[in-house]
Amino acid sequence: MINWITDTIASMGLTGVFLLMFAENVFPPIPSEMIMPFAGFSAARGQMSLIGAILAGVLGTVLGNAIWFEAARAFGLRRSRALCEKFGRWVGVEAQDLDDAQAALQRMGPWAVFLGRMMPGIRTLISVPAGIIEMPRLQFYVLTMLGSSLWIGALTVLGWWLEDRFGVVETWLDPLSKPLVLVMALACLWPIWHAWRRRRKG
Repeated sequence: MINWITDTIASMGLTGVFLLMFAENVFPPIPSEMIMPFAGFSAARGQMSLIGAILAGVLGTVLGNAIWFEAARAFGLRRSRALCEKFGRWVGVEAQDLDDAQAALQRMGPWAVFLGRMMPGIRTLISVPAGIIEMPRLQFYVLTMLGSSLWIGALTVLGWWLEDRFGVVETWLDPLSKPLVLVMALACLWPIWHAWRRRRKG
């Protein structure tokens, strides 16, 4: 995965950064922690602008989350609940899980969206309940942009600062990328197993 990310950024520049971050938010197993540091490294080598890399990453993130948010908003709570009740056991997201996510977002308010952008595992998922409860669009997109800018900016500056030491980072990141994908796959399967157990007990 490391080679694919670095090749994409090396060949496509800022467009590659944008597309990778867009894909990262549509298909969460692609980690921003591997994308943006290399973009910062490329900026340090003069291959792209540091600010441009950050902006490309933020834009890709916002657009990727817009798909989840707008889809959930258009679909609505009632139809989402009906789908969860009918098919939820197959994907591990039942009606109760939907209610819990909605309650958490209502309890924490806008901070859930802002802080969620800096928390691996829920960066994209938080957009779904935000859309279902019809969070105001301006509020959602502003908080998404602010939270994403902090996270993406930090990762990009880290790669820019490392520069000559980036090869060392890549050396230990590459072996970790496959276990990371495995862990993410298990994380996706865990809710399904949990829902199956809960249904059996019920």
